[in-house]
Amino acid sequence: MIESSYEREFTAIAKEYEKSGGNVSDFLRKDIVSIIVSGNKVIGRNTVEGVHVRAKELDNGVEIWLDIEDDVVIENPIHLCTGYLKPEGTQEVLIHNRLGSRARAKFISHCVFPSGVNFTHSMVADTDVGENAEMFYEDTHMHSKDGGVTVRATYNTVVRKGGRFQNMFYLTKTRVGKLFVKMNVNLEKNSTAHIESKVYEREDDYLEIDEELHLNGEGSSGIAKTTVFATDRSKAKIINKAYGNAPYSRGHIECNEIIKGDSVEVGTMPELYVKNEKAELTHEASIGRVNVKQMETLMSKGLSEEEATDMIVKGLLR
Repeated sequence: MIESSYEREFTAIAKEYEKSGGNVSDFLRKDIVSIIVSGNKVIGRNTVEGVHVRAKELDNGVEIWLDIEDDVVIENPIHLCTGYLKPEGTQEVLIHNRLGSRARAKFISHCVFPSGVNFTHSMVADTDVGENAEMFYEDTHMHSKDGGVTVRATYNTVVRKGGRFQNMFYLTKTRVGKLFVKMNVNLEKNSTAHIESKVYEREDDYLEIDEELHLNGEGSSGIAKTTVFATDRSKAKIINKAYGNAPYSRGHIECNEIIKGDSVEVGTMPELYVKNEKAELTHEASIGRVNVKQMETLMSKGLSEEEATDMIVKGLLR
């Protein structure tokens, strides 16, 4: 439900939300859990049976608590939209997600900052996935064309016994500006996690990603994966870490960086730490240009070099 005093603000955010791939009509449905944030205000929200939503305004942002009861299965995705329409300022968003035992939910989050010239967004999401619960979280960002947006996003997650968790971060359609992403996942017995980031850098964008898997429970498993396409004068630093702390735990980390331009600076560092002899950790990392054979095949079909590159990159970042 959109508060009447914020209808004009909602309309402006909704326009940008749809550009990022979201469906505005989902915010107006009564059978969908949704939260809309603009600046330091929650301008719209809705919930359903078994899901409890609470919010508090902060000086420069909001704090949100979302609790899903035991055994509750949310059929429709939970929609979150965070927006900031002014060119300058700061926004802090604190999110506390808790899924009860055997609960299941999919979250679709869009962050839209279309006017940022000197704007900083800080987000911390603390998530607790209950025993045998399942959670999918997809976070898509849309920043301004000026590159004046700085984002610091931190995801701290605990996956309880037998739980399943997947977290996807996307920033591929607009300038990045400056982006700092940290994902930290702690896995209990027989739980699984897949965390992944995909970013397209342009001009003088700057990126740092730090992903960590802590395989603390027997039989736990996880994948941490990053894909970056860096062009022009952009810079990127990627660190993927896995800690094999329990017997029969399995972890894999992977980083793929594709570069285009003589002034690009990128680096990747896989780190594996084994504290139990029965743990198994693997890694894969690559830095290189766009696949030449794929380029030649597409260009032979009439595409220009730029069009062929764009098609290949879109496939990698999809």
